[in-house]
Amino acid sequence: MEHLGKDGSALAANLRTLCDRHGSVAAVCRKINVNRQQFNKYLSGAHIPSATNLRIIANYFGLSVAILFTDPDEFRTLVDGNFFHAMATARQLPEFSRFVSSMIVENNADHNDIVGVYDRYQFSSIYKGFVLKSAFCIYRNKEFLQHYYVERFPSFDDPSKIEYVFKYYGFCFPVADRLFTADFEGIQSNEMTFGVYARVKRNSKKFMFGIASGVAANVFRQPYSTKVALHYRGPGLLCREHLKALTVMDRNDPAIPREALQYLGDGSDMIQMS
Repeated sequence: MEHLGKDGSALAANLRTLCDRHGSVAAVCRKINVNRQQFNKYLSGAHIPSATNLRIIANYFGLSVAILFTDPDEFRTLVDGNFFHAMATARQLPEFSRFVSSMIVENNADHNDIVGVYDRYQFSSIYKGFVLKSAFCIYRNKEFLQHYYVERFPSFDDPSKIEYVFKYYGFCFPVADRLFTADFEGIQSNEMTFGVYARVKRNSKKFMFGIASGVAANVFRQPYSTKVALHYRGPGLLCREHLKALTVMDRNDPAIPREALQYLGDGSDMIQMS
């Protein structure tokens, strides 16, 4: 066994988070067939699991080994946002399994050039004429590239308060220098959205420009199609700092990257069904 360093401390904290949300530690140990005394050492930060036990633990919780070592604050954001549970539920659906069966990332490419956190900009369908800034994250989980993103809309009456929150989670499929996405809204659970993006290679900043379309399962949210700009901010998962910055912005706000605003235009080409 290796003694824990910084990454091992993160592992210990994340294991405690998972066990808190999965019942008793004893039940987890029985399920994964790991000695309780040894598992307590993992939870306390005294030891790090062997490579074999890491895979067993990761498989039990439906995660990749790499995600177990992520920053604890970022990890809790994923757990509290129910992203792990939602993706585990989706994987159990036979229709979903058939959908992704031919889309598995089978090559050895790490796709490190696209995984990480992005600012996501698009014109808002709720605040007409304003730009919605959301937080978007791509990460690798076993044989899949997955993503999730969060939208927050301030109240019309009191902008300091949040009126709406939407959380989307899904899969990414890099094909022929394009990134295809399919995701599901996890709070109202009534919308699917799809996107296709291309990276901008002529700029030193990292952008992906594309189009997203969404259709809700009821008449209260209109189907839409709109341009989307993704601005890469760095590696890792979403954390509280990213989520605090989510809002709706005037299109003349200088905080919006010039490249993103040029791509988005004035929003007049946003397609909505009336």
